Amino acid sequence: MGSSTGCGRHRVFTWDEVQKHCTRSDRWLVINRKVYDISEFSKKHPGGSRVIGHYAGQDATDPFTAFHIDKTLVNKYLNSLLIGELAPDQPGLESWKSEVTEDFRELRATLERTDLLQPNKLFFAGHLAHILLLEAAAWLTLWYFGASLFPFLISSLLLSTVQAQSGWLQHDFGHLSVFSKSKWNHLVHKFIIGHLKGAPASWWNHLHFQHHAKPNCYRKDPDINMHPIFFVLGKKLPVEVGKQKKKFMPYQYQHKYFFLIGPPALLPLYFQWYIFYFAVTRKQWADLAWMVSFYIRISLMYIPLLGIQGFLAMFFLVRFVESNWFVWVTQMNHIPMAIDHDQNEEWLATQLHATCNVHQSFFNDWFTGHLNFQIEHHLFPTMPRHNYHKVAPLVRSLCAKHGLEYQSKTLLTAFADIVHSLKESGELWLDAYLHK
Repeated sequence: MGSSTGCGRHRVFTWDEVQKHCTRSDRWLVINRKVYDISEFSKKHPGGSRVIGHYAGQDATDPFTAFHIDKTLVNKYLNSLLIGELAPDQPGLESWKSEVTEDFRELRATLERTDLLQPNKLFFAGHLAHILLLEAAAWLTLWYFGASLFPFLISSLLLSTVQAQSGWLQHDFGHLSVFSKSKWNHLVHKFIIGHLKGAPASWWNHLHFQHHAKPNCYRKDPDINMHPIFFVLGKKLPVEVGKQKKKFMPYQYQHKYFFLIGPPALLPLYFQWYIFYFAVTRKQWADLAWMVSFYIRISLMYIPLLGIQGFLAMFFLVRFVESNWFVWVTQMNHIPMAIDHDQNEEWLATQLHATCNVHQSFFNDWFTGHLNFQIEHHLFPTMPRHNYHKVAPLVRSLCAKHGLEYQSKTLLTAFADIVHSLKESGELWLDAYLHK
């Protein structure tokens, strides 16, 4: 049983007591050995209640450090939530004093002392400029050459590239990687994801930060939670589902039907309607206005050139191409990795077990929006992406020192591993399903 002594904010707690407070209505967490009651605050947390709630009853020191760029502002909120601290004989977490944790935090401190967490704003301005130029080229192609098949396909390919690259750029602003003030990142984020892509920033924040907080953790990472009806992932969960005799799909064939209902369908058939449902039900009216501005703009640009039917054909062709691009790139770093229930591991281990890299090249960097450096991105989510390649050798060295696996692959190998892991997971499910 846990215990506490003292009174008021001078109380000290054991881990046993902290870990009891992990329900939806009763949440405590620990940051730098101080204990905070976030039960009410989690409902008002700017990043959403779920992302902070995923660390209820746990040590949140490293994710707190990783996600917030203005520690002074955030600490003002924390002070009002402070209820005590861990007792002197309590570790900060299971590996608080481990050499791995100390070395990782020293690496983080080193990055903060250098310019590796500082953005080059011209880099991001250049990416925005190349997106706008590609969009102009897409419209000019149809305007100049007409709406025959070849210009139609060229324009559609250019627009698909615009959508994919806008997706990578909004990701930068969503992670507060460009400006030193959160409000400017949020404003440009809404412009890019809302006006250039037609999606709500609040929806992206709601899902994506949960993914970063607990990647590949069942019931905590929404990317994993979206899969169970159609796919079983990893090595443990397929066995659980199989033993429970659950069969929503013939999972032994999931590596085959993935090509039909995975990359081609996610954006045009699911996200396309769900983003409106999310914005309306969550009453995100500002986000909805940004989204509507995208649909008005693109309709005014292309209906006069293509007619309504031609415009709709182009729109869904673009979403189809973008969906394939998005799914293969975002899943190549995660689906082949460890997928399990939350094991409450330290930050470094959590991210390494759930992510892998793809080798650097100019094309890979551009094609993936630098998400080929998924390990570095997950360890330091506010780091501007143009610095990933600079910190990668330091992370690799840290992993080698402590015998931790640091995976990096070719792009095609990463794509193939998605299919291989789906096949393996499906076979594990089938074996568990057929046997008691």
